[in-house]
Amino acid sequence: MATCVGLKPSFVLPPIPHPHPYEHIAIIATDEGLAMRPYLTGPSHSLSYVRIPWGKHPNVQELQHDGNDSSIDWKSSVVIYGIVGIMELFNASYLLVITARSHVGCLFDEDHPIYSVKSVCAIPLFKDRAQHVLDTIAGHISPALPHLPNDGAQDLALAEESTSTRVKFADENNVKIMSPTARVDTASIQGEERLSSLPSSGTSTPTSSDSSTGPNIVKAIADRMSFWTRLSGRQSTLPHDSATGSDTHRSLDSIIQSAQGEPTAIIDTIIASTAPPPESVEERHTELEDRVVRECVREYVKGCMYFAYHFDITKSLQNKHDQFLKSRTEESLLAKLNALPPDPSTDHSDSKVDPLVEPFSTLPLWRRVTREFWWNEWLLKPFIDAGMHSYVLPIVQGHFQVSSFDLPKSSYMSEHDVVSRVDYLIASRRSRYRAGLRYQRRGVDEEAHVANFVETETIMRIERNGIANVFSFVQIRGSIPLYWTQSGYSIKPPPVLSPERTPEQSLDAMKRHFQHTVAIYGPHTIVNLTEQTGKEGVLTNAYKSHVQRIGNKDIRYCEWDFHHETRGMKYENISKLIDNLERTFQSQGYFWISDHMLLAKQKGVFRVNCIDCLDRTNVVQSAFARHVLGMQLEAVGLTIEPHNGRSGMDTAFNDVWANNGDAISRAYAGTSALKGDFTRTGKRDLGGLLSDGVNSLARMYSATFGDWFSQAIIDFMLGYRTDSVFSEFLLKLQSTDPQELIRLSRIRAEAIATSVSRVLDEGEPLLAGWTLIAPEHLNMKISDRFEEKVLLLSARALYIVRYDYTLEKVKLYTRVPLGMITRMTKGAYILSPLEEASRDPTQNAGFIVTWLNTDLVSSRMTSYSYRNCPVDVSKSDSAHVEVHDKMAPGSAKSVGNRLLGMVHTRATSKSATLGDRAGSKDTSCAAFKALPMGSTHVRNASRYAEPADDLASATSCKEAVDIIVGAIQRACEDIGSASGKHFIVEEDIVSVSEAQRTTSIYAKMEYGVKRLLWLGG
Repeated sequence: MATCVGLKPSFVLPPIPHPHPYEHIAIIATDEGLAMRPYLTGPSHSLSYVRIPWGKHPNVQELQHDGNDSSIDWKSSVVIYGIVGIMELFNASYLLVITARSHVGCLFDEDHPIYSVKSVCAIPLFKDRAQHVLDTIAGHISPALPHLPNDGAQDLALAEESTSTRVKFADENNVKIMSPTARVDTASIQGEERLSSLPSSGTSTPTSSDSSTGPNIVKAIADRMSFWTRLSGRQSTLPHDSATGSDTHRSLDSIIQSAQGEPTAIIDTIIASTAPPPESVEERHTELEDRVVRECVREYVKGCMYFAYHFDITKSLQNKHDQFLKSRTEESLLAKLNALPPDPSTDHSDSKVDPLVEPFSTLPLWRRVTREFWWNEWLLKPFIDAGMHSYVLPIVQGHFQVSSFDLPKSSYMSEHDVVSRVDYLIASRRSRYRAGLRYQRRGVDEEAHVANFVETETIMRIERNGIANVFSFVQIRGSIPLYWTQSGYSIKPPPVLSPERTPEQSLDAMKRHFQHTVAIYGPHTIVNLTEQTGKEGVLTNAYKSHVQRIGNKDIRYCEWDFHHETRGMKYENISKLIDNLERTFQSQGYFWISDHMLLAKQKGVFRVNCIDCLDRTNVVQSAFARHVLGMQLEAVGLTIEPHNGRSGMDTAFNDVWANNGDAISRAYAGTSALKGDFTRTGKRDLGGLLSDGVNSLARMYSATFGDWFSQAIIDFMLGYRTDSVFSEFLLKLQSTDPQELIRLSRIRAEAIATSVSRVLDEGEPLLAGWTLIAPEHLNMKISDRFEEKVLLLSARALYIVRYDYTLEKVKLYTRVPLGMITRMTKGAYILSPLEEASRDPTQNAGFIVTWLNTDLVSSRMTSYSYRNCPVDVSKSDSAHVEVHDKMAPGSAKSVGNRLLGMVHTRATSKSATLGDRAGSKDTSCAAFKALPMGSTHVRNASRYAEPADDLASATSCKEAVDIIVGAIQRACEDIGSASGKHFIVEEDIVSVSEAQRTTSIYAKMEYGVKRLLWLGG
């Protein structure tokens, strides 16, 4: 740009738009890796291509074609429609590509097509397996599907329905096109059962026998329980192609026969069918990896993912217009200051407005989109980092639909009055911030983002007497911006305000949320549709009171109890709500461009919500959109007379909004929207009520059994969690909110800081501080009660602090002078033998500190009513007499319980608790287990950052233990202690065999039942 400053205006070239993402990409497996290049019709081809070398860790590279290079036979390549991204898992990495798309429609002209994702394929980055997958989807061999659970609540559509299986090009018929009907699970390519036919809907539906009683229930339970035993009959997903064995798991018939109908025998048989687990790490991860791949693919083929190659679909028309005016003003100012050369192609005096203007067209498409609505940003990070801009295809979750209808002729229109066909488009963009499923993600988070936030824009174009008019109207929805939760174990569970949060914390989060949204959308009119009494009343009242406390003049709060106002199926009463808000409709207005002239802008937004922001919200938002559509038609002098017939317009409008409600509901709740019959037909009948009852039961089933794992998938593919989230899920059968992990890490940091100020003497230098899991009392290594303790290392002593995370106070601490420490033992610390991840010594490590019982070792306790008093701990653990701090009535130790829940401990038998003391008469000890790395280290995405600490470099619990033990050893050496080669001993703290002996049958049964329900097949 600097070389152009001195040129005359006549020599300045207009800015060149950046190339858009490639519509067709040729891909082929070579000896070095997967090779890709844009597929271009005609004789010209790209001079460069992209290669992803084989291996678990992908490295995207751009290479230049050698003129004499014939090593790549591009005629044997297959063509895809775009790249979703790269997914790194335990044993392999996978390239997710779009193999089939559906043309949704065009935004006014053919230069603005919009597509939905119909089929996605995961290509493993290992040559033999990748080649097999490419051959399969190109139609060379029959497609295969992996073993899938017969679960009607999960959509198994891995490919699109299409009447054409090939894409035709004019000049090259030898290029293989990925068949839209070809299906393959890329994690398992041999030894699979061939499927000769597939349901046209792409959904696995249980047969009638699956829902019957009797032995079939036992078959279903046994099949869902036998998670690992199927490995022996399946092909491994390891880089090599060797099978894991020929022995298959016990047949279901044999399970039923051996059970002989007795309940106890059935339980014993089912528990036995889950053992033994695989021995190697690769085998442990194989089937889990298969399921993760399938679930990630499902997220993109559920029918709510959309993209466009040539323009940005993440912004509304008004947002684009505002950005264009801002950029043009800035460029004009810089040109006047001679900071930019004048651009003769831009006439700033021209007042004409392009309704489809694309601001910053010289930037790559991914640099222009709104990141909040860009769902595959993390998966595309390798391509972004490599500068492969034209391979980066942003995908949006939501709903896009284009429809059109004719307006009936009105009596006031003359014979020469010409009105075009109305084009009507709906664009719903669902936020990826606080993304997830209902009951898993509710309310607001630490960064003031709310669950199920959706921006819905309706665009209407109509031409009258040769003058084109384009209208746009935006509404938003989002969960109530408070800290609240709701259990999914019933059809209508009550919402509960989070006991871990104070009203001031909720007020701060709500204030920050509205500061963010008001800056984007303008003044808000909140339309709260929740019940004002009953189960929802607590949340409704809190919402209202917090908005009043904020006192923002740009936020208006309106309550309208939907269920109360429409009881008896009187949905026509929604017109009363519209009448009450008529002045708001007039003041907000809409975006309007007529004959390329800007006539109006929208000055505010409706923020509509119910509990889920689904069913009631869908109905009311569609009613609002219908009212605004009438206002827009009146703006161009058109009025639809009721007696003149409106069936065509009503049918098109209702269909668009009903499909929109279904799409958002599937993304958040897993089923179609309730009350959809009213949105689609304008009527409420018995059939709709029955359909809603079925959908409610399906939602409860998904929330109880399926959403836990799906939520882990969403957090993983959005980059908020590493693959450790799946180890956590297998252990706890649920995953932790990434924002909650950030909050807990801050709580831990504050606990360390508070402990330092409370227990260290003035002037005593602190060397390090950690939070670790430990038995409640000293001299124990296995206990039925564990807690999170603070361990402080100073230059003089080691402090073991029992901290009350609810009251943010030190309850009790023990001071051990460094000179009294005689030995430290480090090794595996296995607390649960039930899950393979909990038996891994690398991720389950701990240490024991042993010291002499002398008068120099002391303990102190604190409370509201007692002064600090010394306690002699040299004799036994029984000397620890606790004085509990007083707590306010109704307060709960929820923060402490949440912290302890991250430890993945299991209940143990009482005899094991009493029989595993680790101390002696002359010595005492304390056992510590390192916190799981997946709990304390969240993937370093752009929106998340972990505080720096001395464990930041640790990638496993074993490494963390080595760092802590090493620090204590060096501190002891500095004072002349830690002498002798046996000061550090490496041996198991608690071995797998010890953990098995101390795990009760009740814990085993509890875990078995939960795994059956949550993980299933």
